[in-house]
Amino acid sequence: MRHDLIEQTENFVRHELGDDATGHDWYHIERVRRNALNICSEENEGNTFIIEMAALLHDIPDEKLNDSAEKGAEKLESFLATLDMSDEAKIHIKNIIFTISFKGGVKSELDTIEAKIVQDADRLDAIGAIGIARAFAFGGKKGQPIYDPDLAVREKMTIQEYRKGKSSSVNHFYEKLLKLKEKMNTKTASRMAEERHKRMEQFLEQFYSEWNGQS
Repeated sequence: MRHDLIEQTENFVRHELGDDATGHDWYHIERVRRNALNICSEENEGNTFIIEMAALLHDIPDEKLNDSAEKGAEKLESFLATLDMSDEAKIHIKNIIFTISFKGGVKSELDTIEAKIVQDADRLDAIGAIGIARAFAFGGKKGQPIYDPDLAVREKMTIQEYRKGKSSSVNHFYEKLLKLKEKMNTKTASRMAEERHKRMEQFLEQFYSEWNGQS
């Protein structure tokens, strides 16, 4: 039964996000799932079925990928209604999905190990080599410049400012990506984040060197 639910969910997510060009495509979902199940195994905690389902569905209601937050929530709710699953499991999955987003650094309290693991898994895919690639893919799709020295890094933002304010792909490293290493919930994710964080720092060092014509 659980295998069937996973397969049904995979097909739905592939259909909804398969062609996304912002770094939130099916392959992002698949990487987050693998990260999450790996963390779950290493930590020896959490319900693997809930973790896998939440990882698969975590971007479905994202307002960046829908006409509005309300439309996204409706899409998730409509799909969950088609699944032969307990209401308790559906509520748990929804609670994870709606509490793990970065949202400009506004902190949501996570009250389950499953939510902590899925959040860690999603954040790991936002940093390191893949995180660098995704940052520029998203910035380009959003119409942001690669870098503009005249655009100051935004230290504190409302959710609206984070979503709609003017920034650059390079500024995004300082506004979000470089902050994620210290925000991991599990020891496994913290360990994995160390090397990925270093790769971003190395990239930025080389970027500025080339920007200034020094190498």
